[in-house]
Amino acid sequence: MKIIVPMAGRGSRLRPHTLTVPKPLIPIAGKPIVQRLIEEIASVLNEEIEEIAFIIKDDFGAEIEAKLKSIAEVQGAKGTIYYQDKPLGTGHAIMCAKDSLSGPCVIAYADTLFKADFDLDQTADSVIWVKQVENPQAYGVVQLNDDQEITGLVEKPESFVSDLAVIGIYYFKKAEELKNELQTVLDENIIHGGEYQINDGIKAMMKKGKKFVPGKVDEWMDCGNKDVTVETNSKMLGFLTGGSEQLVAQSVMKENSEIIPPCYIGENVVLKNSVIGPNVSLGEGTVVDNSVVKNSLIQTFTTIKNANLDNAMIGNHARFDGEFTDVSIGDYSALT
Repeated sequence: MKIIVPMAGRGSRLRPHTLTVPKPLIPIAGKPIVQRLIEEIASVLNEEIEEIAFIIKDDFGAEIEAKLKSIAEVQGAKGTIYYQDKPLGTGHAIMCAKDSLSGPCVIAYADTLFKADFDLDQTADSVIWVKQVENPQAYGVVQLNDDQEITGLVEKPESFVSDLAVIGIYYFKKAEELKNELQTVLDENIIHGGEYQINDGIKAMMKKGKKFVPGKVDEWMDCGNKDVTVETNSKMLGFLTGGSEQLVAQSVMKENSEIIPPCYIGENVVLKNSVIGPNVSLGEGTVVDNSVVKNSLIQTFTTIKNANLDNAMIGNHARFDGEFTDVSIGDYSALT
């Protein structure tokens, strides 16, 4: 099994946090979004993963490429890097990794997280992962026949088609079949909104009689902007509580401070005269002094003083000393 992860976008809606770090590497409960995504996919697949291919921009840099390869290695897989030089859509991004499109494969966009407990139907030619939603007109949804097979994809339907929204994760038994159809999309310059779309490749497969079925997820969590990313961090902490993952490092130094779970507290964090939690992530080396922090995501080596934070997101190596509550501060910023 292979996993293909298109992640060349910079995440403009999550600025300033994505000005220095690609969105899929923003940490959620102490781990990058893309790592948590891959871990959840691996738990659903329940089989050996031989390769994880990441499609990135060529300016992400050697440090980020090394980080991505290490994420693959944790899964016992080979990490491969491909580059998308122009933002020409999902179909174009996937075809940047065409050398890896063979055999059973999962394609997953690295801007969303999920929780699921279903067995992958490997008798199908493809599985499209979906979530039941209350407002299907705001999403791309699947169309089903009486056998609960997917017969169509409809973007933001004006009349009811189904309430199963496509979340951007797909399984293909033979990835080369998708590759062949997407090559036709590129060759024939089939464009929607100025981009080459994966949906055109999928629809071509459906026309040839390939069997598509839905895989329903229990939870679908977005990381599109600051507020929903903080919310996703809180949800993930709730899911992880009581599990095997250690959320509070033993090296945390507390002085007259309280931690209200669920929280993730990284290595060598210092807490002085503070109350942390619930629903807080503090990255490695962060110092919190004389503060109350709840429902917030703070990254590494940041200093927080005299603060009362709620629904806050603060980057790496930042300094914050002040009365504002709901803040969004990028890396290497100082508000004192």
